[in-house]
Amino acid sequence: MTAPTRLRAADAAVVVGGSTGIGRGVADAWAARGIETHVFSRSRPAGPGADRLVWHRLDFRDADAAKEALRSGMPDRLGLVCYSAVYFTAKREPFLEADETDWLDQFDVNVHGLASTLRTTLPLLRATAPGLFLHISSEVVYNAGPNRAGYAASKAAAGSLVQSVSQETDPREVRFVQALPAGMVDTPGIRARRPQDFDYSGYMAPAAFAPLAAELARTRGAAEQGEALVVHPDGSWSSVGDGTPVSQSRPLATSPR
Repeated sequence: MTAPTRLRAADAAVVVGGSTGIGRGVADAWAARGIETHVFSRSRPAGPGADRLVWHRLDFRDADAAKEALRSGMPDRLGLVCYSAVYFTAKREPFLEADETDWLDQFDVNVHGLASTLRTTLPLLRATAPGLFLHISSEVVYNAGPNRAGYAASKAAAGSLVQSVSQETDPREVRFVQALPAGMVDTPGIRARRPQDFDYSGYMAPAAFAPLAAELARTRGAAEQGEALVVHPDGSWSSVGDGTPVSQSRPLATSPR
């Protein structure tokens, strides 16, 4: 068994899409361990703990500017990377009714942004071997579902991209882990799609990802290399191989015959 590798104090962390949601949960967990944590996102992190994060503005819908932001904003020594940037439409709708701009934006952020981040960070992670790359995945990779074609297709492509790059990479240099929530997560993006009086009591909190993030910082994924992990509301996690996550798709309404 590979021995755990403790994060060296000089090695920094990067969270792409870390101003809110799951990415923020990861960023806060890493910063709380005293790790210099850089967040690349469209909006500036706010609220408790934001002062511990180094923010860089980035929007993958402007590909050239995004690549430059990644290139110029990277810390000198990089040990941990999390890709949590995500784009989904304002509402679920059938494929033929989906706006083409929304379709392209989903791929620009969910797939092409991930690819740009991998290209930028992998050489830096190799330099502090073993580096860790954490990708925030989704149950839709395993379940698909109606009225979610763009999101399902782009997240499935992203998951396969990480799997492929992982198989190309010596785990002594960089380890790859994918993680996804067991249920819906209470995030600003989700709240923008719900009515004002919606009850979020059954939703997960982004902080549920903090225990996994802390463990990955401690070991750099020594035991989780190549795994896809389902994170549960209590902060525990399990392998996707132990059970497919529950689908969050809503079945289509059927007309009475």
